[in-house]
Amino acid sequence: MNSVTSEGKFFYCTKHDAVEGPDGCAPIDRLGPYPTKEEAANALEKVKERNEEWDNDPNWNDEGPGSGPRSAGG
Repeated sequence: MNSVTSEGKFFYCTKHDAVEGPDGCAPIDRLGPYPTKEEAANALEKVKERNEEWDNDPNWNDEGPGSGPRSAGG
């Protein structure tokens, strides 16, 4: 059996824009681990969603909703 399937560890490689198993690129270039290939494939969308939530979370942003670094044109 494939070790990726048996361990359920999948990563999204930001260097190659691809889903990889545990023997893929260096950790600095990966997001994860994720339990399925599908979740790993959607890693960047999840990152975007979380960043938007955090940018607009008043508990983490003293300036209020929408005042995170991305809303200032960056």
